Amino acid sequence: MSHETILSAAALADLCDRLRGSTRIGFDTEFVSEDTFRPELCLVQVVAEGGPAGPILAVIDPQPIGDLTEFWKLLADGPHVTIAHAAREEINFCVHAIDRPPANLFDTQLAAAFCSPEYPAAYSSVVQRILNKRPNKGEQRTDWRRRPLTDAQIDYALEDVRYLFALHDKILGKIDKLGRRSWLDAETEGFVTEVMDARNRQRWRKVSGSGGLPVRCLAIVRELWLWRQAEAERRDLPPKRILRDDLIVELAKKKTDREDKIRAVRGMLHGQLKRAIPDIAAAIHRGLEAPTDGLLGSRRKPPPPQLNLLGQFLAPAINSLCNRSEIATALACTATDIRELISFRLGFGTEDDEPPALAEGWRAELIGNLIDDLLSGKKSIRIGDPRSEQPLEFDAIEPAS
Repeated sequence: MSHETILSAAALADLCDRLRGSTRIGFDTEFVSEDTFRPELCLVQVVAEGGPAGPILAVIDPQPIGDLTEFWKLLADGPHVTIAHAAREEINFCVHAIDRPPANLFDTQLAAAFCSPEYPAAYSSVVQRILNKRPNKGEQRTDWRRRPLTDAQIDYALEDVRYLFALHDKILGKIDKLGRRSWLDAETEGFVTEVMDARNRQRWRKVSGSGGLPVRCLAIVRELWLWRQAEAERRDLPPKRILRDDLIVELAKKKTDREDKIRAVRGMLHGQLKRAIPDIAAAIHRGLEAPTDGLLGSRRKPPPPQLNLLGQFLAPAINSLCNRSEIATALACTATDIRELISFRLGFGTEDDEPPALAEGWRAELIGNLIDDLLSGKKSIRIGDPRSEQPLEFDAIEPAS
């Protein structure tokens, strides 16, 4: 199937007009993220069933076009299904442009986990397992900012959309056969919401080395992180090129907004950082004056010694259950999820704790309710066929007469 290359606003408008009649639109992006605050969009690949003129396979080059708002609006509007693989950044590009995600998303990475054991799985792995085909993956080190792109680079990029419709058909057929459409819909909705919420989440607690700092130091870490984010966005640079994590922690430990003391910290006199010392001092001052309520979080009861033992005992049994049920264990639950449910059921949490992941929705239906039955003595675990790949069995326990 031949492709078209979209290099102008007029050509993009024409493509969008033709895409509006499609019931399915698949897309992927190529981007570079190491040198900018947000990933730099370099190419968009599109596949669609098209109207009377037939199927559409296109690459959109943002460099000569600039504004792709019309395309993002097309994806966010209408009744079509939007198909993509591991679509976190694709959602982010759309939300950043028009403050809305693509409509009716079908993420092939997420969907495949509801009918196969691997998650997260690369596109090539899903194509090979589901369709028994091998996509061309020969240009993985391409700098997508450079022009002109070669035919080999374009062919490589198009591989990421070439199989999307076949994957959609095959995976959805498997999911419907297993009766898991509602599970996928719920997980997709949660995934899109999580991606959108993460855009505005303050991740200052992720500053490396900040764990265990006193509360006043944490307040300074937070203010320095907020300043770093704003400065990185203003200068369109990765945040850690503005101020490294280790310097944030060291400045927080010093607990001083005196500029001479800040300059004395090794590493603070390089280039732009030296000129930013007054702003850094102001951020530290805000941290010194800020309220510290809630910075340490709620205090939890120490977990009982049997919690880890129960978690270690149940984890392989739950893994066996997931494998037998043709669902990826890594999507369904983690060992931490199992421990959190046990802790919640045994009353070792706090009143402010939200119900754990395994207590609600499809995870409760598949796993959580089973763990409840095991904890209450309604079911047991036994070895079935020791030669089987899944030797563990769950049996109902008859109540004593």
